[in-house]
Amino acid sequence: MRARVLIAAIVPTLVLGILLTALLTFSRLGDLEEALNQRGHAIARQLAASAEYGLFSGNREVLQRLTESALGTSDLYGVAIHDRDGSLMASAGLQQHAGQPLPQGDQSIEGGGQLLRIAEPVKLSQSLEQDPYTLTGNVSVRERPLGEVVVLISRETLDSRKLNQIGTASITLLLVLGGSIGLAFVMSSSVSRPIQRIAEAMAAIGRGELASRVPVEGRGLLRQLAEGINDMAARLTVAHSSQEQRISAATVQLRERTEEAERANHAKSRFLAAASHDLRQPMHALGLFIADLSRKEHSPDTRQLIERIAASAEAMENLLDSLLDISKLDAGVVSSTPRPFALGPILERIGNDYDHAARERGLRLRVRPTLLWVHSDPLLLERILINLVSNALRYTRRGAIMVTARKRGENVLIEVRDSGVGIAPEEQSNIFLEFVQLENPARDRSRGLGLGLAIVRRLADLLYHPLTLRSQPGRGSVFGIMTPIAPAETGPALKPLTEQDFLGRVVTVIDDDVLAQESLVGLLRAWGCFVVASDSLPGLLEALEELEVEPEVIISDYRLPGEYTGLEIIANLRQRFGAELPALLLSGDTGPDTLREATARHVPLLHKPVRPAKLRAAMTHLLQSQIKVSTDA
Repeated sequence: MRARVLIAAIVPTLVLGILLTALLTFSRLGDLEEALNQRGHAIARQLAASAEYGLFSGNREVLQRLTESALGTSDLYGVAIHDRDGSLMASAGLQQHAGQPLPQGDQSIEGGGQLLRIAEPVKLSQSLEQDPYTLTGNVSVRERPLGEVVVLISRETLDSRKLNQIGTASITLLLVLGGSIGLAFVMSSSVSRPIQRIAEAMAAIGRGELASRVPVEGRGLLRQLAEGINDMAARLTVAHSSQEQRISAATVQLRERTEEAERANHAKSRFLAAASHDLRQPMHALGLFIADLSRKEHSPDTRQLIERIAASAEAMENLLDSLLDISKLDAGVVSSTPRPFALGPILERIGNDYDHAARERGLRLRVRPTLLWVHSDPLLLERILINLVSNALRYTRRGAIMVTARKRGENVLIEVRDSGVGIAPEEQSNIFLEFVQLENPARDRSRGLGLGLAIVRRLADLLYHPLTLRSQPGRGSVFGIMTPIAPAETGPALKPLTEQDFLGRVVTVIDDDVLAQESLVGLLRAWGCFVVASDSLPGLLEALEELEVEPEVIISDYRLPGEYTGLEIIANLRQRFGAELPALLLSGDTGPDTLREATARHVPLLHKPVRPAKLRAAMTHLLQSQIKVSTDA
């Protein structure tokens, strides 16, 4: 702003000063030039009048004295007198210019270099014209002049005066310009300084320095502006103080409520931990008893009753498992161990497990075989696909469900497509929330709990696998998950274990709960396993020594009476029978500490209640891993 004020004040003054100075200077220089010309003409006319008689009589001596006497005049450099024929009659001073004849005419002025040449004709006066002896022939004496007088005047004095005039004008212009600049600085300071102070005060207020004020000075609009800003700052100070008090009170209230919520959450966690362990133990035993009971022969009525009991127990187990999965994912205790693996066996296993459920609903489940390998956590990825297939089965009334895997650049896109009810665009972001079921307002338990897709979202985020959804109401849905592709590994493929492969396997069971131990022992023996069970490490070692057998698989509860936990018993047995001895830990505790400890010791953990299928899959995985280690060795 100050620069603009300076420019606005200086530029017009500078332009006007230059124009006026140039106009006056050029006018003065013209006057000096005209004065010199007039002085030269006056000298020339005076000499022409004096040389009239000498030219008329042809007296060179008189003309010479006249020219020499004329040189005494200031600034006169040369004088020459010519007759009417152009012949030089007399001269004095510089002759290279003065001696040149001029054409016929009244007068001539020539300016060049440092000299001014002026020629003046010598005319016959009236007194000489009346003399009868002046006539020659028939030509009148008035037709031609008697001659001419040429004078040379120096321009040095004129040029010196011009330079003095230009210097005087320049000094005057500089003085005017300096005064204008000084006045402009004073004017700009009087305008820009208050505005600058206002800007600095506003910047300070913007940084939170509400005590900043603008000095009130001057008058007019700037004074009103400064007073208005000070009034605004005072109001802001009062408002800020009031707001701080409110925030402080709200912070104290929020802290109290947060502490209260944390205490309630801790109390809830303690209650859930205790209740979960107490609930899971009988649920675990109930599930295993039902599984063992269903393998026996029964009448149709009894078989139907057993199936209903199994359905109720399964619903309860689904609720407990889903809540456990959500809590573990939210607590951050679930970790992924990505590795390359073949995708085909997982898809084939999902197709075999859910083919019967699809047929019961009148649906077709198609799983396209694939030879692709992916880099992910196989257990977590399988859980994602299982939840997507289960969700498709619940919301598809007719048609088919298809599971495909296709290569997409450096990734593999796994899709679960269904011909179900579809999802409206505005609801597609809500279906991944907990307990959201768009087509189940009555909360029908057979339609699920609304946790499957929430678990899918959390597992996909844990694995950093993008999740996609395309759906139209009435046209079905396509859920997809993108996984990095991995190069296929060559080597002998492991043959999947069947029920015959469990025959004769020595399995040790450690559990202090009588019902849980009996149900698990009964299920394993129904699978053909040779089971050695106990509720403590000494009792188990004594039984193994008495039977003279070594365990091939360890299944232990975590919490046991005495000084040892299940993980410590597994570590003791591995020291005795080999570090690679397969072991499986069962626990009704849902806290993260147990899971962290089991993961650190490389022991798979299954939370009670454990479904027979899940137990069978875990044992199969352990035995296959042992076979692979033995093959590599």
